[in-house]
Amino acid sequence: MKSFSQPLSSEEEIHYLDLYRNGTERESKEALDILVERNMRLVAHVMKKYQNVSEDMEDLISYGTIGLIKAVKSYMPDKGSRLATYAAKCIDNEVLMLFRSRKKFSREVSLYEPIGTDKEGNEVRLLDILVYDQLDVVESLQIREDVQKLRDIFYKVLSERERDIIAYRYGLRNGYEFTQREIGEKLGISRSYVSRMEKRALEKLRKEFAK
Repeated sequence: MKSFSQPLSSEEEIHYLDLYRNGTERESKEALDILVERNMRLVAHVMKKYQNVSEDMEDLISYGTIGLIKAVKSYMPDKGSRLATYAAKCIDNEVLMLFRSRKKFSREVSLYEPIGTDKEGNEVRLLDILVYDQLDVVESLQIREDVQKLRDIFYKVLSERERDIIAYRYGLRNGYEFTQREIGEKLGISRSYVSRMEKRALEKLRKEFAK
């Protein structure tokens, strides 16, 4: 397993936590990066207990890092526990959520699955991400988190019929994107009804994702 930076001292941790919450936008981002980087050893330590599972260890560390980022963002120093104690629980929870999700939704994710939008508002799919060799670490983790969030929302807020329409429309099952007319013929409903349900389903996803 790769080597990680030494953990922060108590004084350094307090300094960067304060800078993250009260500094300028640039100072806050830099403080977050340092807090995450200097606590990566904790992620690796928590992941040791999962070394015999079938998941790739690098993937587990990536998900554990998401938990670490969430911990830094939500940590409240006045609650009494150290950041490491709080973060260890968040890291563990993130990985356990992954396992529960994989068990519940074992179907393979399509490369054509929409995962959100870029800064210009254009739809981004998993296939689009593969052309970039060097994504910023935090940006890469955010994309992973968005994929997981959208997958959970897909099953949470959409009816079975709506899921079928979105899956066929955007090629989530085999990469082939059906037209509204083809979907209507496949499901025995009119093209206009498919259009209405597609718009309603996308609006549900947008609203839930924005929460």
